[in-house]
Amino acid sequence: MKKLFVIATGSAGKIRDFAHILGTDHYEFKTLKDIGFDEEIVEDGKSFAENAIIKSSVTARWLAKRGMEATVLADDSGLEVFALNGEPGIYSARYSGMHGADLDNNNLLMKNLEGIEDRKARYFCALSYQTVTKHDATSGVTATENIVGEIVGDFIISEPKIFEGECRGEINHAPIGDMGFGYDPLFVPDGETRTFAQMELEEKKAISHRGNAIRALKMALGK
Repeated sequence: MKKLFVIATGSAGKIRDFAHILGTDHYEFKTLKDIGFDEEIVEDGKSFAENAIIKSSVTARWLAKRGMEATVLADDSGLEVFALNGEPGIYSARYSGMHGADLDNNNLLMKNLEGIEDRKARYFCALSYQTVTKHDATSGVTATENIVGEIVGDFIISEPKIFEGECRGEINHAPIGDMGFGYDPLFVPDGETRTFAQMELEEKKAISHRGNAIRALKMALGK
């Protein structure tokens, strides 16, 4: 029987990234929408890892309360510009004040970098991994997890494990390209002359921060 991965997202595109890298021979993938999760998750952490853990933990508790075994994966990611002390960082999606306003976010970033020569940056992703498994009353733990993070009813939620991925590059002086989203028109990965927004999706996935975090998880899973 395939192992169920619940990805703490509503994005079908994101779930395809997980399925593509981890494979579907051993794993089945579902989004929050697929399992009927409709609660709001408040991401008020101070780092990418904290926000990823918030998302995976809330989802894991929701599953446990409903008697559902699964592995939960949740990621949080964004752009960090070193000369700006890591901005926009965890506020990447709402850098200009409104969530998802890509054009305004890009314009603000270019304004804040005016006169700055060092434009090195990185896309960074923190991926949180937690399991929800039926409690084995005889041993106190399950056969698959030996670290108990939290017990909810008859279920054990494991301590979160964090997997990280990054893609380093620099910020262009003007946006170029019409593919991708977010800061992709400004970000030129190391070894490239094109921005992410000029690259085909498969090219970007091969070096992306989220892809690298998922590949780190794959190595840990050993499959």
